[in-house]
Amino acid sequence: QLQASGGGLVHTGGSLRLSCAASGRIFSLYDGNWFRQAPGKQREWVATITSGGSTAYADSVKGRFTISKDNAKNAVYLQMNSLKPEDTAVYYCNVPRRLGDYWGQGTQVTVSS
Repeated sequence: QLQASGGGLVHTGGSLRLSCAASGRIFSLYDGNWFRQAPGKQREWVATITSGGSTAYADSVKGRFTISKDNAKNAVYLQMNSLKPEDTAVYYCNVPRRLGDYWGQGTQVTVSS
């Protein structure tokens, strides 16, 4: 249902744009989230965009990351700027649903110092 892409290897201070493509009109009906999981750590919430377009961010990424969506393309994006080594993680897109969440397969982001 969800396909994440756009990860890669960048240097500190660099930028990446992650994409999460859905197979249907999911993001016009449901919120979209990005989570990340670093090696040896629990998965943590990064950002949310609601079905109405409101956004929220974890304090650790506020001011550096921007979540957006394109309902016509059934996609949610995460623009990541000023990347830091501590942003290194596998990033997952998520759609919370009462009948069960959708999760993307994850895309690796590695930030070298």
